[in-house]
Amino acid sequence: MSSESVLAFAPASVGNVGIGFDILGHTVKAVGDRVRARRTAEKGIRIASITGSAAALPLEPEKNTAGMALVSMASALSLPFGIEIEIEKGIPLGSGLGGSAASAVAAVVAGNALLDAPLSKLELLKFAMHGEAVASGSVHVDNIAPSLFGGLVLTVGIDHPRTKQIPVPPSIRCVLAHPHMFLSTREARRVLRKTVDLSDFVWQTANLAGFLSACYTNDLAMLRDAFEDVIIEPQRATLIPGFKAVKQAAMGNGALGCSISGAGPTVFAWAEEPYAEGVRVAMVEAFAEHDLATDSWVSAIDTEGARILEQ
Repeated sequence: MSSESVLAFAPASVGNVGIGFDILGHTVKAVGDRVRARRTAEKGIRIASITGSAAALPLEPEKNTAGMALVSMASALSLPFGIEIEIEKGIPLGSGLGGSAASAVAAVVAGNALLDAPLSKLELLKFAMHGEAVASGSVHVDNIAPSLFGGLVLTVGIDHPRTKQIPVPPSIRCVLAHPHMFLSTREARRVLRKTVDLSDFVWQTANLAGFLSACYTNDLAMLRDAFEDVIIEPQRATLIPGFKAVKQAAMGNGALGCSISGAGPTVFAWAEEPYAEGVRVAMVEAFAEHDLATDSWVSAIDTEGARILEQ
């Protein structure tokens, strides 16, 4: 039985996880977006309001990630009713924490609860991808898939995506330092070269394989050795003032790895729980030395993805 009004939540996420550009991501418990959706007699998608950390986002559905995700859903399903939504942004705009993805995911999860015959999460993933493209200019799933499914998620394919939830060693915590600056996904993608040296391709492939193997076998020594992005991070590092110092501070205080969350500017690190708070303090202090205030969190890898809060 469908509902007339629902409230959905989608968590923030770390895209790429350093070594998995556009294919690997994981959720964090720290923050997330909420979308309330209700049926309307008039067909079409309407955004009634946007509140929270990014209230200035466009209300036109086709220019909004949540709106466009629902436009895609309504068109594909030929819905006999309309959907009105209210978006509550908990994720800072341009933070590298998957804010555009979370809004799209929360919207399709809420919209799904309004359907007489709800869809699978894999079907919802495809609609959310259309929404994400509004923000980034391209279709990629490294933030969408973990926000929807939860945990550390590997996604293969675009037209017919397949997802796999990867186990995370239980002692791992994600440390996040979000400097108070804006960095658009489009800008961060524009700086990337279109070609990669063969040696870097082999190196990055080995690191990705080693990282995934380490997660499955709880091999923290291999995880530490493989946790190095040799392709994307070097190209984006100059977009974030103090990034090199922040990474050095994290690694010097016990982090297993440290890189840029998604397109940035948030920097994330993985650390064993006893070291996580020290890593957080060190990262914040390093940003402060470059005159950047930060928001920071220590979070478990949230294994629960998007969900309905009220129905």
